[in-house]
Amino acid sequence: MSIFNTFVPMQENQYPKLIDNHGRPINYLRLAITDRCNLRCYYCMPENGIIYEEKEVLLSYEEMLRLVRILAGMGVSKVRITGGEPFVRKNLIDFLFRLRDVPGITNIHLTTNGVLTEQYLKTLKEIGIASINLSLDTLDRENFAKITRRDEFEKVMSTYHAILQHEIPLKLNCVILEGKNTEDIIPMVELARHDPVSVRFIEEMPFNGTGEYNPSLNWNAKKILQKVESHFTGITKKQDPANSTSSNYQLPGFKGDFGIIAAYSRTFCGTCDRIRVTAQGNLKTCLYDGGTMSIRDLLRSTDDDELVRNKLAQAISKRAKDGFEAEKLRSTPANESMSTIGG
Repeated sequence: MSIFNTFVPMQENQYPKLIDNHGRPINYLRLAITDRCNLRCYYCMPENGIIYEEKEVLLSYEEMLRLVRILAGMGVSKVRITGGEPFVRKNLIDFLFRLRDVPGITNIHLTTNGVLTEQYLKTLKEIGIASINLSLDTLDRENFAKITRRDEFEKVMSTYHAILQHEIPLKLNCVILEGKNTEDIIPMVELARHDPVSVRFIEEMPFNGTGEYNPSLNWNAKKILQKVESHFTGITKKQDPANSTSSNYQLPGFKGDFGIIAAYSRTFCGTCDRIRVTAQGNLKTCLYDGGTMSIRDLLRSTDDDELVRNKLAQAISKRAKDGFEAEKLRSTPANESMSTIGG
């Protein structure tokens, strides 16, 4: 008997929707296309980088497209392309054009560090990229070099302004690091005064690939908000979109807004609608789990999409309730590099 008998039917000629064992529909795929990156951010990987996988270990573009087609038939409509840094992999633009044409995929989003991105913005606009998340942890060039271990601040800021010029919706991802960039919180919020951007502060997580430390929660979501409130008045809470990972706020007279993602406190797990597939093809039903199955091995072992659908449904039917449960069930500590997970 097919496992799909326990799932909710979709429209005619489509397959049952993916709904986990806690009643949460899955409609969002975070797809890492590479584990390589041209920065060495303190919170993501060691200074000397990580041991990258050989090309044949990674999912090919054809395998990714097959997976997305299967998932789109099961209710996934949103795909976020991540890495590593997506633009270090060749032929990304061709892949995005093909991804855009997958039936059922209505929104393609992109997360990037901005170093190589600017030259592709006109084409990304043509593709119809729904939004770009740009990693930016400080507005100080020297501090940027300390955090990322690379002197690429000017390129990233040029990309920032170019994204705005192309009128592509823009979010800034700023990981708050105790003793490194807490004084950047106010200047980052100030960007939203005149620019239509969403500045999102993210709690630090343990995924730096060294296994040598655990992030401090001294700067948790509550303290980050208190820092903003100590400087600005008139802050109002916005209505968060369904399944939002961030709590979002508006300031009077500001074109943009700011939000806070409790990535380590994990207060948003109850409405999680996403799954991750790493560049190596490992399915993660939670950021904090150790990987639930090898999509790569499954795709390479069979041409039977029905079998793939059943395996995906089985994995989703055993999903952890939240990030704490997922971490508890791991056989190894949660300290791998974010670059290998899909940032």
